[in-house]
Amino acid sequence: MVALDLPATSPARPDRMTGRMRLVLVVLLLAQFMLAVDFSILNVALPVIGQGLGFTLGGLQWIATAFALAAAGFTLLFGRVADLVGRRRLFLAGMAVLGISSLVGGLATGPEMLMAARVAQGLATAAVTPAGLSLLTSSFPEGPLRAKALGLNGALMSAGFTTGAILGGVLTDLLSWRWAFLVNVPVALAVLLVAPAVIQESRPADRPRLDVPGAITVTGGLLALVYGLTRTGEHGLSDPTALTALAAGAALLVAFVLVERRAASPLVPIRVLKRRTVVWGNLAGLVAFVTETSLVFLMTLYLQDVLGFSPLAAGLSFGVLGAGTVLGGVAASRFIGRFGARTALVSGGLLQALATLALYGLGDDPGSLALLLAATFAGGVGNMLAIVGFMVTATSGLPDGEQGMATGLATMTQQIGITMGTPVMSAVVVTAPVLLDGIGLAVLVNAAIVAAGAVLSGLFLRRT
Repeated sequence: MVALDLPATSPARPDRMTGRMRLVLVVLLLAQFMLAVDFSILNVALPVIGQGLGFTLGGLQWIATAFALAAAGFTLLFGRVADLVGRRRLFLAGMAVLGISSLVGGLATGPEMLMAARVAQGLATAAVTPAGLSLLTSSFPEGPLRAKALGLNGALMSAGFTTGAILGGVLTDLLSWRWAFLVNVPVALAVLLVAPAVIQESRPADRPRLDVPGAITVTGGLLALVYGLTRTGEHGLSDPTALTALAAGAALLVAFVLVERRAASPLVPIRVLKRRTVVWGNLAGLVAFVTETSLVFLMTLYLQDVLGFSPLAAGLSFGVLGAGTVLGGVAASRFIGRFGARTALVSGGLLQALATLALYGLGDDPGSLALLLAATFAGGVGNMLAIVGFMVTATSGLPDGEQGMATGLATMTQQIGITMGTPVMSAVVVTAPVLLDGIGLAVLVNAAIVAAGAVLSGLFLRRT
């Protein structure tokens, strides 16, 4: 399909979007929002799904794990594939797979059918997320417009996580858990109908060969790492399978670096991995995702197991956090335009650390809810400032031909951070005999990690 012809407009100001840019932004943000909803929409529905399809108690957690393995394990590979075969082409293919797999999941009649759908959804997410982000960064010039687009993307992404938790409870209570899958189908169809007419193809003029050894080692390493982290959260650090998977993952990732040093067309060129903005930007992003997603887990434990909230009430309580992240994402572009991405990373991280530290004062009475709402709102603002600062930092200064690879790295960071957070904080919580004490200890650890990440970002991303 040819690109849509829009009325001619006067040349755009450096800080103002054209009509085409707005259409591109709407389509890409809608897709990214739907992917974010998918991460959390099934959490509340898992027990009901298990009863309806006959999952064993041990098999139930694989509904989430299968998705996480596919989404995190293949994201860097697909990010580079987007540069090679075309970002729009991979984006549309991923959206088609997402729509079909969601339909299959909604119509599943047994555990095997549902698990296949979840794996396919994870693979689709691994393809669409970096392709969509690289289309976003290549559609908007580096500077205020790109920062604004990434800020809105981050805001809707975080809002999607919160919306997923709420929507999952509402759909399961009022309709059926199947609608947690089926709701994706019309959205995917709408994107597939509109995107070809709005989004132009984007790929480098010279397409190198795919680095197969690099793809095998990094994909295998990420799969082993995510699986090991998941096992750690369930069985603890002493679990032999978890330790074996983590060791295998580390060995394969080291092998990946060695392979890339000798590859003629590396998946990720070593010179890119040596860039301070890429390394420290992604480390700062990892901290932001590890801490905020795990904080949601900690506060879910607190609301349901300490205060006795229902799953739906707990999900609605995170609406305040979602409002904070939306505000932070909308304000991030102006903040970065005035103070820079490095300052956004540092100040956002410090604000999140202070807000998280305040949660140490939570007690076992409902009066603590006001503190939780205020702190999570402020923490959401700070976290989104840090996330947008991370995305701008990690993708700046690289040519258009490497944007798929850069956004693939950033997406990999996001996926691993989301996967790591809950197992790490679960391990901290269980060290205390009383649940509230364990949550308090984990909150302190969470705040310390955020503060350390902010300070290190400030030191190593110093202005040149």
